[in-house]
Amino acid sequence: MEAGHSGGLSRSALEAFDPVPVVVFITRGPDHRLVYTNTRFQETFGKKREGAPIRDSFTNVVQQQYFDLVDQVWNTGKPFYAAEAPMTVRSPGPGSETMELYFTVSISPVTLDKGERGVLVVAMEATEQVNATRKIRVLSEERRRSLQRYLSLIEAGTHMVWATDPTGAMVEMSPKSQRLLGLPWEELRGWGWIRCVHPDDLADLGKEWWTAAEQDAPLFEHVYRIRVADGSYRHFRIRGAPVRQDGTVVEWVGTSTDVEEEWQEQRREALLARASAAAEADDLEEFLSGIAQVIVPDLADGCGIYLLPDVADRQADAPTAADRVAGAVGPGLPTIPPHRRERFAPDSPFMRAVLRRRPVHMVFPPGAPPPRAMPPGTEMWAATAKANSSLLLPIATNGDVAAVVHTLACGDRPPLNTSDISLIGQMLELARTPLNKLMDFRRTQRIALAMQRSLLTEPPKVPGLEITARYRPSRAEAEVGGDWYDSFVLPDGVVALTIGDVAGHDLSAAVSMSQYRNMLRALVIDHQEPPGEILQRLDFVVGSLYRESTATCVYARIKGIEGGPWILHYSVAGHPPPLLVSPNGECHFLESANNPLIGLEAGAPRSSAEESLPPFGTVLLYTDGLVEHPGEHLDEGLARLARHARALAGKPLDRFCDDLLAELALTERDDIAMIAVRCATGAYCPPRQRRP
Repeated sequence: MEAGHSGGLSRSALEAFDPVPVVVFITRGPDHRLVYTNTRFQETFGKKREGAPIRDSFTNVVQQQYFDLVDQVWNTGKPFYAAEAPMTVRSPGPGSETMELYFTVSISPVTLDKGERGVLVVAMEATEQVNATRKIRVLSEERRRSLQRYLSLIEAGTHMVWATDPTGAMVEMSPKSQRLLGLPWEELRGWGWIRCVHPDDLADLGKEWWTAAEQDAPLFEHVYRIRVADGSYRHFRIRGAPVRQDGTVVEWVGTSTDVEEEWQEQRREALLARASAAAEADDLEEFLSGIAQVIVPDLADGCGIYLLPDVADRQADAPTAADRVAGAVGPGLPTIPPHRRERFAPDSPFMRAVLRRRPVHMVFPPGAPPPRAMPPGTEMWAATAKANSSLLLPIATNGDVAAVVHTLACGDRPPLNTSDISLIGQMLELARTPLNKLMDFRRTQRIALAMQRSLLTEPPKVPGLEITARYRPSRAEAEVGGDWYDSFVLPDGVVALTIGDVAGHDLSAAVSMSQYRNMLRALVIDHQEPPGEILQRLDFVVGSLYRESTATCVYARIKGIEGGPWILHYSVAGHPPPLLVSPNGECHFLESANNPLIGLEAGAPRSSAEESLPPFGTVLLYTDGLVEHPGEHLDEGLARLARHARALAGKPLDRFCDDLLAELALTERDDIAMIAVRCATGAYCPPRQRRP
């Protein structure tokens, strides 16, 4: 310690300042000469010369204005106090560095010995506290700004930010989330937010949440629908992470991001892929049924697809008949029969879509569509299913509307909208090329079938004989085939029977069938020759005119009188053999005149054979569709035919034919023609010798 002169404060009083941890110094006189500095002063500022004015002693202090405060206290006698006053101190010597110090300062007047006035300065260094406070203040400001940036980012984005307790009860939600949902915090807190989740998604969301919680998953992620402020539902992806304290989950924090556009695009791609797969079907009705099952239930709750007649068959001012050939309904809804013919008035919405070739879209109260808005067969279904909207979308092929797709949204599903119309249109556009081919094929089928049926005439009425014919088209081959039968009476009274099958199941086969049938009829009438020779002539003509064509057939002549006997004279060209059934059920196949099929060996000789027909006996001519099954030898089919014919031998001829078709035509993979003749009377004659 350094003391002032002997007239100063008593030494014992000054020594009291030596150990205190604050800076203490005393000055006297108006020029403030140092009379005392304590130990902490000397540690902080170094030793100063006794009696030196303070301005001379503190030349290394930058803030010289502080000494004006000492003058102020000396002059006024009033103390001064300052907290955390900065003081910049330069270290001595060249290249000196500065230190930024802070002091809490008290400057007070003091009376020295002999009544001389002085000034007492007490300064407690606060540098560490100030620096710490400043650092805390800086960190706090940085944190405030970071939080503000984060909140601004949340407000600018599409995320909903939330926090829940470990059970999923909401404890915090960002203001942006509340605005997106259109509900105040009071209605969302706790389990209130559950009301915004789509009812169909709630079970899956809860299951996934509890699975993540039980498995202590580091991340929970799920896509579900949320009702937003405008009342519609949008898809959101929720991502949440657990917050742990001492190894225990205390809450979950996360975001819910609007992914409606992403979800819609993914759904669009998936539905278009399914529609493209459906377009690979070979059958028109199978293709349309596949399209209906793509639309339902992803886009709608009900769908029916109608085929229209050709333009030439439509009358402008008359109702138009359309066939519903495919349909689908959503789970839990009443069924709609997929096949139904319905009639539509010219001014109906259905025909408006057809004539304008544009979609007709209607939205209405659930279960209350406008009058005539629905196809007649759908009106009751729409009311029961609470339909709220309808879409009639025409399908144009080759410049004309060939079909109409009718879709319905029901119940809680939002009404069909423009995006649904666009997506269904894209699905049908994707399938336009295969649909054109199938529609063309269907038109060809109708033409071929009409041609085929026009040639399948009713058998003649012949005294003493009963003649019955049947034809069943193939389902699998689109009702087009090359099978035919024919029966007529020749000028000499002989009954002619023919049956045959041209290879193929298309319009070409039907055309070839008509040519074979007509050529054979002409040859039979023009030449009164044995059946084998007639087939030889047919073979020669076919070989000359249709080198790539082949066919099987049977030509038979039945000769006799009304009271009998009746003789069957026949020849077979690669065809299944005729079956003779006696009244007692005895069956045998007529195989004495088997020859190669037509078109294989042009003009080669062919054999004929004769068979006496027993009274009330039945001769059956048929095509291979009656006896052939895939993967089975023909002998098995023939044995099956004989077995059933034996059981039906006593039935009326119509019943005989109908029951055979019902029992044997199970695959429907091929068309079937058959013609049966039964002798009413007549005596049995033994078979004659086979003729070359």
